Amino acid sequence: MNALIVAPLLIPLAALVLCLLARRWPRAVAGLSLLGALGLAAAGLALVGLAAEGRIIAAQAGGWAAPYGISLVVDRLSAAMVAITGIIGSATVLVAMARDEDPARGRDFHPLMHGLLVGVCGAFITGDVFNLYVWFEVLLVGSFGLLMLGGGRRRLAGTVDYLVLNLVATIMFLLAAAMLYGASGSLNMALLAQQFAAGEVPVTAHAAVVLMLTAFSIKAALFPVFGWLPASYHVAWTPVSALFAGLLTKVGVYALIRIVTLFWPDAGLAHEVLLWVACATMLIGVLGAAAQMEVRRILSFHIVSQVGYMILGLALATPLALAGAVFYLIHHIVVKANLFFIGGIAARLTGSERLPAMGGLYARAPGLAILFAIPALSLAGIPPLSGFWAKFVLVKASLDASAWMAATVALVTGLFTLLSMSKIWNEAFLKPHPAGEAGERSDVGLAPALWATGALAAMTLAIGLGAGPVMDYAMAAAEQLAAPAGYIAAVLEAGGRR
Repeated sequence: MNALIVAPLLIPLAALVLCLLARRWPRAVAGLSLLGALGLAAAGLALVGLAAEGRIIAAQAGGWAAPYGISLVVDRLSAAMVAITGIIGSATVLVAMARDEDPARGRDFHPLMHGLLVGVCGAFITGDVFNLYVWFEVLLVGSFGLLMLGGGRRRLAGTVDYLVLNLVATIMFLLAAAMLYGASGSLNMALLAQQFAAGEVPVTAHAAVVLMLTAFSIKAALFPVFGWLPASYHVAWTPVSALFAGLLTKVGVYALIRIVTLFWPDAGLAHEVLLWVACATMLIGVLGAAAQMEVRRILSFHIVSQVGYMILGLALATPLALAGAVFYLIHHIVVKANLFFIGGIAARLTGSERLPAMGGLYARAPGLAILFAIPALSLAGIPPLSGFWAKFVLVKASLDASAWMAATVALVTGLFTLLSMSKIWNEAFLKPHPAGEAGERSDVGLAPALWATGALAAMTLAIGLGAGPVMDYAMAAAEQLAAPAGYIAAVLEAGGRR
């Protein structure tokens, strides 16, 4: 058990070191990177298998008993997040293996990517607030390097936007952790949850949680602090932007879910604020997408709007709503990463990312058109794809809670999402290329990228058509979140079964 719980950290760390050692041989670097990502996916799926049995796996680094040691915890939610991280990492490596004009960029990409994956997985399995901060720092260091790959003024401007607001969030998080420790004497999440539930913490501890949630809101790109995301994601190299689109904001969402359900499970005011923020995030994000004419900027604004759905589930805080948030997390990571991959392929084939300069893809690459249609329709919530079930559960949870406004906003956002996806379809796929054959580019070397997008499209179909088992898992995860006594006991006893 202890070996398996640290595998999500050790596997990408080992891949990072091996990629650095093999820097002289780009093909070896790519092969080692793919093996590392597949190994992470396998470890994540093994953890999902254990979590599906009802186990909450906990371990203490160095043998120090909780709450003094460094706690690592895996429940249903964190196991699913680790598994999906490995899957998206594997797909990203395949896309990066497609022939590129700059081999050095691909060589540098792989160790940076695995450094980011170490931070992402660490954030998912830590049971300690300070170490959550540490893992956020680790993934931010990797993300800065990845964002700048290839250089250029446009990427530099996007990196500055990304850097400034994320550093502000990081400083806020560190300050909040210091305040929380000063008020409670511990940063172990399980012990803090006990103290909050018993009313044993002063008002400064609650102020620290407010500051911490604000920092996570920035990292999750919630309204009104989302501007850094559409300003930066679209300028990165395609594998980088897809990796970011799939994972980075979800780490912020995960942290929000974990902290709120542990510390403030019954805080009515916090949930009311989150409800308004979720609705504003959905609407502003989708309206921002409607105003764009560049594929990845459209998709970037849709990340913002879709994060609003996840926070809606947290705000409603019922078991069904939390299950919808978990389902939406799993669905959205797969769909959004795939859309960024396909957007990059489409831009390469047409020579531009601007919709007026694109076209002709349906006639030239009908397979790519199908691969785009599956995640695009899923994002909009068309049945029987995964996005339909995720939205259906959240709308039903909203109606059950008499949150009529939230249900209306969720449905309207889905409609506008469909309109945005239709705009990309009409401009990039249906209409002829404005330059005719002269504007088309070679598709040589794209096979690995097409395999990756095909696999993710198949996952979207599988989640939609097999929504029952996925929803059962999400409901069980929501029950663990809604009743955290099992999580607390597992951590403080360094293991256990719910």
